[in-house]
Amino acid sequence: MRVAHVGPGRFAELPGPQGELPTEGFAWIACERGAFEADLDALQELLQRWSGSNLVWLHVSDLLNEQLPSTFEATPWYDLMVFRRLAAHAVAEPEGNSRTGAPSQAGRPDRRAPALVMPDDLDTSPVGFVLFDRVLLTIHPPQCSVMSHYLQRLAALASTADTRGGPRLPSSPAELMLRMVNHMVDSYLDLRRSLTRQLGALQQNLLDPKSRFSDWPVLLQARNALHLLEDTCEDQRSAVQEWMDSLIEWPTAVSADSQHEHELLRLRTRDIIEHVDRVLSHVRRLEQSVETAVQMHFSALGHRTNDIMRTLTVLTAIFLPLNLITGFFGMNFDALPWIHSSFGFWAAFALMVATGLGLVTFFRRKRYLG
Repeated sequence: MRVAHVGPGRFAELPGPQGELPTEGFAWIACERGAFEADLDALQELLQRWSGSNLVWLHVSDLLNEQLPSTFEATPWYDLMVFRRLAAHAVAEPEGNSRTGAPSQAGRPDRRAPALVMPDDLDTSPVGFVLFDRVLLTIHPPQCSVMSHYLQRLAALASTADTRGGPRLPSSPAELMLRMVNHMVDSYLDLRRSLTRQLGALQQNLLDPKSRFSDWPVLLQARNALHLLEDTCEDQRSAVQEWMDSLIEWPTAVSADSQHEHELLRLRTRDIIEHVDRVLSHVRRLEQSVETAVQMHFSALGHRTNDIMRTLTVLTAIFLPLNLITGFFGMNFDALPWIHSSFGFWAAFALMVATGLGLVTFFRRKRYLG
Protein backbone atom coordinates (compact mmCIF):
# COMPACT_ATOMS: atom_id res chain seq x y z
CA MET A 1 0.00 0.00 0.00
CA ARG A 2 1.33 3.43 -1.00
CA VAL A 3 -0.09 6.53 0.69
CA ALA A 4 0.77 9.95 -0.72
CA HIS A 5 -0.26 13.53 -0.04
CA VAL A 6 -0.80 15.86 -2.99
CA GLY A 7 -0.98 19.53 -2.09
CA PRO A 8 -0.43 22.89 -3.78
CA GLY A 9 3.01 22.45 -5.38
CA ARG A 10 3.83 19.57 -3.03
CA PHE A 11 3.89 15.79 -3.32
CA ALA A 12 5.09 13.53 -0.55
CA GLU A 13 4.66 9.87 0.26
CA LEU A 14 3.45 9.24 3.79
CA PRO A 15 5.00 6.47 5.88
CA GLY A 16 1.71 4.59 6.09
CA PRO A 17 -1.95 4.78 7.02
CA GLN A 18 -1.20 6.63 10.24
CA GLY A 19 -1.78 10.18 11.26
CA GLU A 20 -4.35 12.70 10.17
CA LEU A 21 -5.19 14.01 6.74
CA PRO A 22 -3.38 17.32 6.04
CA THR A 23 -5.57 20.39 5.92
CA GLU A 24 -4.64 21.25 2.33
CA GLY A 25 -4.65 19.08 -0.75
CA PHE A 26 -5.82 15.47 -0.81
CA ALA A 27 -4.55 11.97 -0.14
CA TRP A 28 -3.95 9.24 -2.69
CA ILE A 29 -4.03 5.66 -1.46
CA ALA A 30 -2.72 3.22 -4.08
CA CYS A 31 -2.52 -0.50 -3.51
CA GLU A 32 -2.50 -3.70 -5.47
CA ARG A 33 -5.49 -6.00 -5.38
CA GLY A 34 -3.79 -8.53 -3.11
CA ALA A 35 -2.73 -5.88 -0.60
CA PHE A 36 -6.22 -4.38 -0.70
CA GLU A 37 -7.74 -7.72 0.29
CA ALA A 38 -5.13 -8.37 2.99
CA ASP A 39 -5.27 -4.90 4.58
CA LEU A 40 -8.99 -4.30 4.09
CA ASP A 41 -9.81 -3.73 7.77
CA ALA A 42 -7.03 -1.18 8.26
CA LEU A 43 -7.99 0.54 5.02
CA GLN A 44 -11.64 0.77 6.03
CA GLU A 45 -10.62 2.31 9.34
CA LEU A 46 -8.38 4.82 7.54
CA LEU A 47 -11.15 5.82 5.14
CA GLN A 48 -13.56 6.24 8.02
CA ARG A 49 -11.10 8.52 9.81
CA TRP A 50 -10.12 10.60 6.76
CA SER A 51 -13.40 10.82 4.84
CA GLY A 52 -16.10 9.98 7.38
CA SER A 53 -17.27 6.85 5.52
CA ASN A 54 -15.93 3.54 4.33
CA LEU A 55 -16.53 1.21 1.40
CA VAL A 56 -19.75 -0.72 0.95
CA TRP A 57 -19.11 -4.46 0.99
CA LEU A 58 -20.76 -4.89 -2.39
CA HIS A 59 -18.24 -2.46 -3.87
CA VAL A 60 -15.42 -4.26 -2.08
CA SER A 61 -16.37 -7.46 -3.89
CA ASP A 62 -16.51 -5.52 -7.16
CA LEU A 63 -13.02 -4.15 -6.62
CA LEU A 64 -11.73 -7.65 -5.92
CA ASN A 65 -13.38 -9.05 -9.06
CA GLU A 66 -10.78 -9.35 -11.83
CA GLN A 67 -13.46 -9.98 -14.49
CA LEU A 68 -15.56 -6.91 -13.77
CA PRO A 69 -16.08 -4.75 -16.90
CA SER A 70 -15.58 -1.01 -16.92
CA THR A 71 -18.36 0.55 -14.90
CA PHE A 72 -19.31 3.58 -12.81
CA GLU A 73 -21.56 3.94 -9.80
CA ALA A 74 -22.27 6.96 -7.63
CA THR A 75 -23.18 6.83 -3.96
CA PRO A 76 -23.92 9.60 -1.41
CA TRP A 77 -20.44 9.05 0.11
CA TYR A 78 -18.15 8.39 -2.84
CA ASP A 79 -18.02 7.61 -6.56
CA LEU A 80 -16.78 4.25 -7.83
CA MET A 81 -15.26 3.77 -11.27
CA VAL A 82 -13.70 0.61 -12.66
CA PHE A 83 -11.65 1.08 -15.83
CA ARG A 84 -9.94 -1.77 -17.64
CA ARG A 85 -6.38 -0.95 -18.57
CA LEU A 86 -4.30 -2.54 -21.33
CA ALA A 87 -1.14 -4.43 -20.51
CA ALA A 88 2.10 -3.32 -22.13
CA HIS A 89 2.83 -6.68 -23.79
CA ALA A 90 -0.37 -6.43 -25.84
CA VAL A 91 0.86 -3.20 -27.44
CA ALA A 92 4.41 -4.30 -28.22
CA GLU A 93 5.07 -5.55 -31.74
CA PRO A 94 7.46 -8.44 -32.30
CA GLU A 95 10.58 -7.38 -34.22
CA GLY A 96 12.66 -9.66 -36.37
CA ASN A 97 9.94 -12.29 -36.45
CA SER A 98 9.46 -14.23 -39.65
CA ARG A 99 5.69 -13.98 -39.19
CA THR A 100 5.51 -10.19 -39.35
CA GLY A 101 5.72 -9.96 -43.12
CA ALA A 102 9.31 -8.68 -42.99
CA PRO A 103 11.78 -9.67 -45.73
CA SER A 104 13.40 -13.04 -45.20
CA GLN A 105 17.09 -13.82 -45.46
CA ALA A 106 16.72 -14.56 -49.15
CA GLY A 107 15.34 -11.06 -49.75
CA ARG A 108 11.83 -12.26 -50.45
CA PRO A 109 8.80 -11.31 -48.35
CA ASP A 110 7.50 -13.97 -46.03
CA ARG A 111 3.95 -14.76 -47.16
CA ARG A 112 2.91 -16.48 -43.96
CA ALA A 113 0.37 -14.90 -41.65
CA PRO A 114 1.68 -12.17 -39.30
CA ALA A 115 1.90 -12.53 -35.54
CA LEU A 116 -1.35 -10.93 -34.40
CA VAL A 117 -2.64 -9.61 -31.11
CA MET A 118 -4.93 -12.39 -29.95
CA PRO A 119 -7.70 -12.33 -27.33
CA ASP A 120 -5.40 -14.04 -24.82
CA ASP A 121 -2.81 -11.28 -25.36
CA LEU A 122 -5.30 -8.48 -24.59
CA ASP A 123 -4.72 -8.28 -20.86
CA THR A 124 -7.37 -5.78 -19.76
CA SER A 125 -7.11 -6.02 -16.00
CA PRO A 126 -9.48 -3.65 -14.15
CA VAL A 127 -8.24 -0.68 -12.18
CA GLY A 128 -10.62 0.54 -9.47
CA PHE A 129 -11.06 4.20 -8.47
CA VAL A 130 -12.91 5.21 -5.30
CA LEU A 131 -13.37 8.97 -5.25
CA PHE A 132 -14.03 10.75 -1.94
CA ASP A 133 -14.03 14.50 -1.38
CA ARG A 134 -10.37 14.60 -0.35
CA VAL A 135 -9.25 11.02 -0.75
CA LEU A 136 -8.62 8.93 -3.87
CA LEU A 137 -8.34 5.16 -3.45
CA THR A 138 -7.01 3.20 -6.43
CA ILE A 139 -6.93 -0.60 -6.69
CA HIS A 140 -4.42 -1.92 -9.23
CA PRO A 141 -3.52 -5.35 -10.61
CA PRO A 142 -0.11 -6.77 -9.65
CA GLN A 143 2.87 -4.84 -11.00
CA CYS A 144 0.66 -2.18 -12.52
CA SER A 145 2.63 0.28 -14.64
CA VAL A 146 -0.01 2.99 -14.17
CA MET A 147 0.56 3.21 -10.41
CA SER A 148 4.37 3.29 -10.66
CA HIS A 149 4.25 5.75 -13.57
CA TYR A 150 2.09 8.28 -11.73
CA LEU A 151 3.99 7.99 -8.48
CA GLN A 152 7.15 8.95 -10.37
CA ARG A 153 5.39 11.58 -12.47
CA LEU A 154 3.84 13.39 -9.50
CA ALA A 155 7.19 13.39 -7.71
CA ALA A 156 8.83 14.86 -10.82
CA LEU A 157 6.14 17.53 -11.18
CA ALA A 158 6.55 18.53 -7.53
CA SER A 159 10.32 18.88 -7.93
CA THR A 160 10.09 21.24 -10.92
CA ALA A 161 8.79 24.77 -10.94
CA ASP A 162 5.24 25.21 -12.15
CA THR A 163 5.52 27.30 -15.30
CA ARG A 164 2.58 29.16 -16.74
CA GLY A 165 0.58 26.78 -18.92
CA GLY A 166 2.92 23.88 -18.17
CA PRO A 167 2.18 20.60 -16.41
CA ARG A 168 1.13 20.93 -12.80
CA LEU A 169 0.10 18.73 -9.94
CA PRO A 170 -3.57 17.70 -9.84
CA SER A 171 -5.65 19.88 -7.60
CA SER A 172 -8.30 17.31 -6.68
CA PRO A 173 -8.81 13.53 -6.51
CA ALA A 174 -11.12 13.73 -9.52
CA GLU A 175 -8.42 15.35 -11.65
CA LEU A 176 -5.85 12.72 -10.67
CA MET A 177 -8.34 9.97 -11.51
CA LEU A 178 -9.03 11.48 -14.94
CA ARG A 179 -5.31 11.82 -15.65
CA MET A 180 -4.76 8.15 -14.87
CA VAL A 181 -7.76 7.11 -16.97
CA ASN A 182 -6.48 9.22 -19.85
CA HIS A 183 -3.08 7.52 -19.54
CA MET A 184 -4.75 4.13 -19.82
CA VAL A 185 -6.78 5.21 -22.85
CA ASP A 186 -3.56 6.34 -24.56
CA SER A 187 -2.34 2.74 -24.52
CA TYR A 188 -5.42 1.78 -26.55
CA LEU A 189 -4.58 4.57 -29.00
CA ASP A 190 -1.06 3.12 -29.37
CA LEU A 191 -2.56 -0.31 -30.00
CA ARG A 192 -4.29 0.95 -33.16
CA ARG A 193 -1.01 1.28 -35.07
CA SER A 194 0.04 -2.25 -34.14
CA LEU A 195 -3.33 -3.74 -35.11
CA THR A 196 -3.42 -1.82 -38.40
CA ARG A 197 0.03 -3.03 -39.41
CA GLN A 198 -0.62 -6.64 -38.46
CA LEU A 199 -4.05 -6.85 -40.03
CA GLY A 200 -2.71 -5.12 -43.14
CA ALA A 201 -0.11 -7.86 -43.54
CA LEU A 202 -2.79 -10.49 -43.02
CA GLN A 203 -5.07 -8.91 -45.64
CA GLN A 204 -2.20 -8.67 -48.11
CA ASN A 205 -1.55 -12.37 -47.62
CA LEU A 206 -5.25 -13.08 -47.94
CA LEU A 207 -5.60 -11.21 -51.26
CA ASP A 208 -2.31 -12.36 -52.79
CA PRO A 209 -3.28 -14.46 -55.87
CA LYS A 210 -0.05 -16.49 -55.63
CA SER A 211 -0.52 -17.53 -52.01
CA ARG A 212 -2.40 -20.52 -50.68
CA PHE A 213 -4.07 -18.93 -47.69
CA SER A 214 -4.75 -21.53 -45.01
CA ASP A 215 -4.40 -19.59 -41.73
CA TRP A 216 -8.13 -19.26 -41.16
CA PRO A 217 -7.77 -19.91 -37.39
CA VAL A 218 -5.42 -16.91 -37.23
CA LEU A 219 -7.98 -14.75 -39.00
CA LEU A 220 -10.76 -15.98 -36.72
CA GLN A 221 -8.70 -15.18 -33.63
CA ALA A 222 -7.95 -11.73 -35.03
CA ARG A 223 -11.67 -11.07 -35.46
CA ASN A 224 -12.30 -12.28 -31.91
CA ALA A 225 -9.60 -9.91 -30.66
CA LEU A 226 -11.27 -7.00 -32.45
CA HIS A 227 -14.68 -7.95 -31.01
CA LEU A 228 -13.18 -8.15 -27.51
CA LEU A 229 -11.50 -4.77 -27.92
CA GLU A 230 -14.74 -3.24 -29.20
CA ASP A 231 -16.72 -4.58 -26.22
CA THR A 232 -14.06 -3.30 -23.81
CA CYS A 233 -14.09 0.19 -25.34
CA GLU A 234 -17.89 0.33 -25.31
CA ASP A 235 -17.89 -0.49 -21.59
CA GLN A 236 -15.23 2.16 -21.02
CA ARG A 237 -17.22 4.77 -22.89
CA SER A 238 -20.37 3.96 -20.93
CA ALA A 239 -18.50 4.25 -17.62
CA VAL A 240 -16.91 7.60 -18.51
CA GLN A 241 -20.22 8.91 -19.88
CA GLU A 242 -21.95 8.03 -16.60
CA TRP A 243 -19.20 9.86 -14.74
CA MET A 244 -19.76 12.82 -17.05
CA ASP A 245 -23.47 12.79 -16.26
CA SER A 246 -22.81 12.70 -12.52
CA LEU A 247 -20.27 15.50 -12.91
CA ILE A 248 -22.94 17.70 -14.47
CA GLU A 249 -25.18 17.04 -11.48
CA TRP A 250 -22.55 18.19 -8.96
CA PRO A 251 -23.53 21.21 -6.86
CA THR A 252 -22.85 24.51 -8.59
CA ALA A 253 -19.52 25.96 -7.51
CA VAL A 254 -19.57 29.35 -5.79
CA SER A 255 -16.07 30.73 -6.29
CA ALA A 256 -14.44 31.39 -9.66
CA ASP A 257 -11.61 28.94 -8.90
CA SER A 258 -14.09 26.18 -8.14
CA GLN A 259 -16.01 26.86 -11.34
CA HIS A 260 -12.77 26.81 -13.33
CA GLU A 261 -11.75 23.51 -11.75
CA HIS A 262 -15.18 22.03 -12.43
CA GLU A 263 -14.99 23.10 -16.08
CA LEU A 264 -11.51 21.56 -16.40
CA LEU A 265 -12.86 18.27 -15.12
CA ARG A 266 -15.58 18.35 -17.77
CA LEU A 267 -13.01 19.15 -20.46
CA ARG A 268 -10.80 16.25 -19.39
CA THR A 269 -13.78 13.92 -19.35
CA ARG A 270 -14.87 14.97 -22.83
CA ASP A 271 -11.29 14.46 -24.02
CA ILE A 272 -11.29 10.90 -22.63
CA ILE A 273 -14.62 10.15 -24.31
CA GLU A 274 -13.24 11.48 -27.59
CA HIS A 275 -10.17 9.23 -27.31
CA VAL A 276 -12.31 6.18 -26.57
CA ASP A 277 -14.53 7.06 -29.54
CA ARG A 278 -11.45 7.23 -31.77
CA VAL A 279 -10.39 3.77 -30.66
CA LEU A 280 -13.92 2.46 -31.18
CA SER A 281 -14.24 3.90 -34.68
CA HIS A 282 -10.83 2.55 -35.65
CA VAL A 283 -11.63 -0.93 -34.35
CA ARG A 284 -14.91 -0.94 -36.25
CA ARG A 285 -13.11 0.14 -39.42
CA LEU A 286 -10.66 -2.72 -38.94
CA GLU A 287 -13.52 -5.16 -38.47
CA GLN A 288 -15.17 -3.90 -41.64
CA SER A 289 -11.85 -4.07 -43.47
CA VAL A 290 -11.33 -7.70 -42.42
CA GLU A 291 -14.86 -8.61 -43.52
CA THR A 292 -14.30 -6.88 -46.85
CA ALA A 293 -10.98 -8.65 -47.35
CA VAL A 294 -12.61 -12.04 -46.71
CA GLN A 295 -15.39 -11.25 -49.20
CA MET A 296 -12.84 -10.08 -51.76
CA HIS A 297 -10.82 -13.25 -51.19
CA PHE A 298 -13.80 -15.48 -51.95
CA SER A 299 -14.78 -13.26 -54.89
CA ALA A 300 -11.27 -13.52 -56.32
CA LEU A 301 -11.30 -17.26 -55.67
CA GLY A 302 -14.62 -17.59 -57.50
CA HIS A 303 -13.33 -15.44 -60.36
CA ARG A 304 -10.21 -17.60 -60.61
CA THR A 305 -12.36 -20.74 -60.65
CA ASN A 306 -14.53 -19.24 -63.40
CA ASP A 307 -11.43 -18.48 -65.48
CA ILE A 308 -10.21 -22.05 -65.08
CA MET A 309 -13.59 -23.50 -66.01
CA ARG A 310 -13.86 -21.16 -69.01
CA THR A 311 -10.43 -22.23 -70.27
CA LEU A 312 -11.29 -25.91 -69.89
CA THR A 313 -14.61 -25.35 -71.65
CA VAL A 314 -12.91 -23.62 -74.59
CA LEU A 315 -10.34 -26.40 -74.87
CA THR A 316 -13.15 -28.93 -74.87
CA ALA A 317 -14.97 -26.95 -77.59
CA ILE A 318 -11.78 -26.90 -79.71
CA PHE A 319 -11.12 -30.60 -79.47
CA LEU A 320 -14.70 -31.73 -80.00
CA PRO A 321 -14.64 -31.12 -83.84
CA LEU A 322 -11.24 -32.77 -84.02
CA ASN A 323 -12.58 -35.83 -82.24
CA LEU A 324 -15.52 -35.81 -84.65
CA ILE A 325 -13.19 -35.79 -87.67
CA THR A 326 -10.99 -38.58 -86.31
CA GLY A 327 -14.10 -40.57 -85.40
CA PHE A 328 -15.52 -40.09 -88.88
CA PHE A 329 -12.41 -41.33 -90.67
CA GLY A 330 -11.95 -44.08 -88.15
CA MET A 331 -15.21 -45.84 -89.01
CA ASN A 332 -14.92 -49.41 -90.30
CA PHE A 333 -16.22 -48.82 -93.83
CA ASP A 334 -14.45 -49.34 -97.11
CA ALA A 335 -16.10 -46.58 -99.16
CA LEU A 336 -15.04 -43.58 -97.09
CA PRO A 337 -13.65 -40.57 -99.07
CA TRP A 338 -9.86 -40.27 -99.19
CA ILE A 339 -9.52 -43.66 -97.52
CA HIS A 340 -7.55 -45.16 -100.41
CA SER A 341 -5.92 -41.92 -101.60
CA SER A 342 -2.24 -41.18 -101.04
CA PHE A 343 -2.98 -37.64 -99.87
CA GLY A 344 -6.01 -38.57 -97.75
CA PHE A 345 -4.11 -38.45 -94.47
CA TRP A 346 -2.64 -35.03 -95.23
CA ALA A 347 -6.03 -33.72 -96.32
CA ALA A 348 -7.65 -34.88 -93.07
CA PHE A 349 -4.72 -33.50 -91.07
CA ALA A 350 -4.99 -30.12 -92.81
CA LEU A 351 -8.73 -30.07 -92.16
CA MET A 352 -8.16 -30.73 -88.45
CA VAL A 353 -5.44 -28.04 -88.20
CA ALA A 354 -7.61 -25.50 -90.01
CA THR A 355 -10.59 -26.31 -87.77
CA GLY A 356 -8.49 -26.01 -84.61
CA LEU A 357 -6.84 -22.73 -85.66
CA GLY A 358 -10.18 -21.29 -86.70
CA LEU A 359 -11.76 -22.12 -83.34
CA VAL A 360 -8.77 -20.74 -81.43
CA THR A 361 -8.94 -17.50 -83.41
CA PHE A 362 -12.69 -17.24 -82.83
CA PHE A 363 -12.43 -17.79 -79.08
CA ARG A 364 -9.54 -15.33 -78.73
CA ARG A 365 -11.57 -12.63 -80.46
CA LYS A 366 -14.42 -13.38 -78.05
CA ARG A 367 -11.85 -13.08 -75.18
CA TYR A 368 -12.63 -16.55 -73.97
CA LEU A 369 -8.90 -17.27 -73.85
CA GLY A 370 -6.50 -15.03 -71.91
